[in-house]
Amino acid sequence: MKRFFLLFIIILLVLSCDTKHDKAFDKDLALIPKPQHVETKPGIFIFNGQSAFYSEGEFKLASDFLIEYLSAGSAFNLKYTTKDKASILFLKNPEIPSEGYTLDVSKNMIIISASDGSGAFYAVQTLRQLLPIELEAQKKYAKHEIVIPNIAIEDAPVFRYRGMHLDVGRHFFPKEYIKKYIARLAMLKMNYFHWHLTEDQGWRIEIKKYPRLTTHGAYRDETLIGHYNDTPHQFDGERYGGFYTQDDIREIIDFAAKHKVTIIPEIEMPGHSQAAISAYPELGCTGEDVPVANKWGVFDDIYCPNKTTFGFLKDVLTEVMELFPGEYIHIGGDEAPKKRWKECDHCQKLIQDLGLKDEHGLQSYFIKEMEKFINDHGKKIIGWDEILEGGLAPNATVMSWRGTQGAINAAKEGHDVILTPTSHCYFDYYQANFSDEPLAIGGYLPLKKVYGFNPIPPELNHKESQFVLGAQGNVWTEYIKTEEQVEYMVFPRILALCEVVWSGASQNIKAEYPEFLLRLESYLDRLDVMDIHYANHLYEIEGNVKKVENKVYYQLTIPSSKGDIHYSINQSEFTPYIKPLLIEKNSHIVTKAYKGGEPVGHEFSEFIQIHKAITAEISINVSPHPSYSSGGEVALINGINGSDERYGDKEWLGFWGNDLEITLDLKEEMDINSISSRFFNAPGQWIYAPKDLSLIIENAQRDPVSFTISLTQNRDQLLIPFKLDLSNSGTIKTKQIKLIIPSYGIIPDGNQGAGYKAWTFIDEIVIE
Repeated sequence: MKRFFLLFIIILLVLSCDTKHDKAFDKDLALIPKPQHVETKPGIFIFNGQSAFYSEGEFKLASDFLIEYLSAGSAFNLKYTTKDKASILFLKNPEIPSEGYTLDVSKNMIIISASDGSGAFYAVQTLRQLLPIELEAQKKYAKHEIVIPNIAIEDAPVFRYRGMHLDVGRHFFPKEYIKKYIARLAMLKMNYFHWHLTEDQGWRIEIKKYPRLTTHGAYRDETLIGHYNDTPHQFDGERYGGFYTQDDIREIIDFAAKHKVTIIPEIEMPGHSQAAISAYPELGCTGEDVPVANKWGVFDDIYCPNKTTFGFLKDVLTEVMELFPGEYIHIGGDEAPKKRWKECDHCQKLIQDLGLKDEHGLQSYFIKEMEKFINDHGKKIIGWDEILEGGLAPNATVMSWRGTQGAINAAKEGHDVILTPTSHCYFDYYQANFSDEPLAIGGYLPLKKVYGFNPIPPELNHKESQFVLGAQGNVWTEYIKTEEQVEYMVFPRILALCEVVWSGASQNIKAEYPEFLLRLESYLDRLDVMDIHYANHLYEIEGNVKKVENKVYYQLTIPSSKGDIHYSINQSEFTPYIKPLLIEKNSHIVTKAYKGGEPVGHEFSEFIQIHKAITAEISINVSPHPSYSSGGEVALINGINGSDERYGDKEWLGFWGNDLEITLDLKEEMDINSISSRFFNAPGQWIYAPKDLSLIIENAQRDPVSFTISLTQNRDQLLIPFKLDLSNSGTIKTKQIKLIIPSYGIIPDGNQGAGYKAWTFIDEIVIE
C-alpha cells in the first residue's frame, strides 16, 4: 500500500510539473515572421546543462549561434556530442527548399532539418522566439531549466530577396551599431543589407588610392538644423563626419556572413556625388571647388562622364569589389540633375559623337559603361529605377522606388526587380500624426500600410512576376541622427515587412492584420528586453468619416484589441465608445484610450466641419499617388482638414505631375456662397502649389459659370489657400462643380528636383 501511495504522489508531482510548464504557453505563439505551417503538440522540451548538440557539415554556424546564444543568456555549458547521444540535432535534408527548414520539438529531442546553412540558421531564429525572452538580455538566466513547447514547423521564404537599407552618408553610424543593425535583420530572417556608403553630404568608405575621399570628403563643415522647408536655413556650425576603414568593413562583412546576411554596398553615380567632387574637383564638369554638402536635397554637381571620372570610378569599384564578396554592387543612378551636362561642351560633344538622343541617353551610356566593368569582374549591378531612362543596361537589376512602374517596365523586359516604393517601404516617413513624433522628411507610412504591401504588382503576369526578387525597407537619414531614432523609425515597421517578404503578402488584411497585431504586442516584450527603442502606436486612436444614406458618421478604431475608447463631443462628458457617432453639425471630438482601466497612448481630437459637399460624390480624372492616397478621394470632402505642417497625413492627397479635374456631384441643386481649399507648397520637397486654377459651376437655368483664380501671390508660404466668394454674385444654384487644377509643371533649374515633375497636394474642398 505504501508503494502504491508513493507512486501516486510521484505521478501527481510529475503531472503538476508538466501543468506548470504548459501554463507558460497558454497564449498564442508570437512568431514573427509567421511560419508557413505550425502544429502545436502536447508536452514540453526542457533545456538544461546536460543538453548536447550534434550538427552536420555547414550547419555548424547555426548550431554555434544557438549554443552561444544560450550560453550567454544562461549558466549552461553546452557542448557537442555524437548523433546518438545528442538531444538537439541539425540534420541535412536536400528535399527542403533553399533557406527553408523544419523544426520538430518533442519531449526528448529537437530536430532541425534544412538543405542549406541559411535554412538551419533561420530555424534557430524561430526557435529563439520559443525561448524565454529574458535570454535576449544576454545575462545569466536564473533558472536551471529552459522550457519550450512541443511543436512542428515547416517553413520557407516566399521571396529570396528580403532586404533592409541604411543611409550612412547623411548621418554616420559607427561600426558596432552597423553590426547590431545586421544582427536584428538576421533575427527577422532578412538576408540583404543595402549599405548606402556615399552621398553629397559624406563619403564613408576608405579607398586606398584616393585618400582625400575620407580625409576631406567624409566631413562637412556644418549641418542643417530643423527641416529643409524651414526658412531661412539655419546651421549648427559644427564639423561632422566619419568613415569606415577597410579593416572595419572586413570585420562587418565577416559578422554579416555569420548571420547569413549579404551586404550590398552602394557607390552612388552619376548623381549624389558632391562629396567626391569636393575631394577631387576634376571629377565634375566645371572643375571648380565645391563643398561637401551641408544640407539635404539634390545637387547640380554630378560626375562628368569623361576619361578621368571613369578611371576614378573603376579604381574605386575595384577596391569595393575586392572587399565585398556578394554578387551585387549598387550604383545608384537616381536624382541626377542634367544641368551641368547641358552646360558642358564635353558632354554635349559626347552626346553627338555617340548618337544619343539627350542627357538621359548619356546617363544610360554612363551606367552601361560601369555595368560592363562590374560584370567583367564577376558582379552584377543594381540601380534605382532612373536607370531605365534612356535604355536599361543589359544585366541590371532595378530597385523600384518611385512607385511600382519601374519594376513593371523592367520585369516585362526580363530584368530582375526589387520593390522598395515610397508608398510602402520608406521607413524615414512619419508613422503617426502626432506633434511629438520625431522630425522626419515627410510622408506618412503607418504600420498597417506596410503590412498590406504586395511586392508583386498586379500588372505582371505569372511569368513576369518571376523576375520580382523581393522587397526592401529604406532608411534615409537626413533627419535621423541617432541610433535610437533609427530603431524608432525601423521598429515595428520592419516586423510587418519581414512578414510580407518571408510569409507572403496578406490575402485578407481585414482578418490577418488583427492577428498580426496580437503577435506583435507579445513581440514588443522581446524588444523591451533587447533595449530596442521602438514606436508603439498600438493604442493610438484613429477616426474616419463614414457616409451612409446621406448621413455622416464618425467611426473610431484602435489597433489593439485590448484597448477601449472613450470620447467627448463639443465638451460633453466622456463616455465609452460603442458604435459610430452620428454627426449633424460642426463637431469637435476628443478621444482617450484605456487598457485595463488605465489611460494609454495619446489623446486624439478631430474637428469635423459639416459643409454642402460632405455627402457629395467625388471623381478625379487620375488616382492620387499610392504614397499619398491613404484617405482616398473622399478625403477631399469628409469635413476634415489636413495637417498645417505635414503633407503626408491621410487628409492631404498627393499627385505627381498630373493635371487634375475634380468633379463634385452634390446630388441635388443647392445655393452656393463659397468654394475654398488649400495647397501644400514646399519647393524643397518638390511640392508646388499650382499657379492658378479654374472653377466651373454647372447651372440648370443657364450656361455654366467659370472662374479663374490666380495663386501667384505669397508663394513663400507653406500653405497656399484659395477661396471663391460668391456672396455678392446673387444666388447661384448648382448640382455640379468642377475644379480644373493644372500641375505646376517641371521644376525649374536652380531648385531642388530641377527637371523633375512637381508634386501637387490638395486639402479639403469646402462648399458653403
